[in-house]
Amino acid sequence: MTPLRLDKTEARRIAIRAQRLDAARPVGLLPLVQQLTFLQLDPTATIAPSADLIAWSRLGSSHRPAELQKAIEQDRTLWEHKAQDEATSPAIAMVRPISDLPLHLAEMAQGVRFRDARVWLAANETFRNDVLARLRDAGPLLSRHIPDTSTIPWVSSGWTHNQNVTRMLEFLVARGEVATAGRIGRQRTFDLAERVYPAGVEPLPLEEAKRLRDQRRLRSLGIARAVMVGEAGEPAQLDGSSREWRVDPDALDRPFAGRTALLSPFDRLIHDRIRTLEVFDFEYLLEMYKPAGKRRWGSFALPILHDDRLVGKLDAIADRMAGTLTVNALHEDVPFDGSMMGAVRAEIDDLAGWLGLRVVFAA
Repeated sequence: MTPLRLDKTEARRIAIRAQRLDAARPVGLLPLVQQLTFLQLDPTATIAPSADLIAWSRLGSSHRPAELQKAIEQDRTLWEHKAQDEATSPAIAMVRPISDLPLHLAEMAQGVRFRDARVWLAANETFRNDVLARLRDAGPLLSRHIPDTSTIPWVSSGWTHNQNVTRMLEFLVARGEVATAGRIGRQRTFDLAERVYPAGVEPLPLEEAKRLRDQRRLRSLGIARAVMVGEAGEPAQLDGSSREWRVDPDALDRPFAGRTALLSPFDRLIHDRIRTLEVFDFEYLLEMYKPAGKRRWGSFALPILHDDRLVGKLDAIADRMAGTLTVNALHEDVPFDGSMMGAVRAEIDDLAGWLGLRVVFAA
């Protein structure tokens, strides 16, 4: 098939529409997550928890964090999952629509992939049975309420060293035997998967599930590097790029109206830094792990979308004790004219209002 030719303007608009960041805001949390396929979870809350910030950037001030918690813990329309979304990416924590569960069950049933984990699980079969029995009798439980009866401790050079209960729970979640039932603050509660996931859900065959996941991922991105989505969609050639791209054919030739949005550093519009550079001509790096003196934009700078371009970064921090959203800097990748500056300031005000804070500009 001859690749479709796309200029950067059309590619950007396809990506923005697919991520529901155009002027036609989505209505409702669940339809949004079904379109995006997931919201990334991250403990960093410099502004707000990642999943809520991503939802706010689409839904606006109508989004309430309690809705997300209710969807996971009561309605069971969303579920927590930790896995690779793409073969080239690390495993991340996320919430997915429960309707996508059949796409993941077969892979989960294969068990953990890493040999060290499989060996450790085999050596701790009694420990595994103890954890399952404890959850069956008293779940849902926090990890600290589950005794460590491991035979062999988990060995790691990182923070997981000797964190035997947490490791066992993580592996059992990955295998589909245990599930995240909810949260108390930031701490997860765990229960048997059969009491969290809906009954009677049949896994799709592995290859079919992978194909459908690739299609779902491309639909949520609009345009993506082929390495990210396999053979989903149609091949495309992007002006100025020598890479292989795939585009969602249903996203082509659609009208576009843009708006201004502040994005989470974990937003899927920018998660693929190569795509961000080649489609948006936008350089971005989350700098929270850099020494302060080496940061260019701030520890948790929010990318700024205006119309169909990424135009800058907002360096801000929420201080709930002081009741302030402090703007440390507004980095302009392109010069802001009066209209653009007004739109960005209005979005900062909306963010502060949603957080229940007042805006303060640092001297």
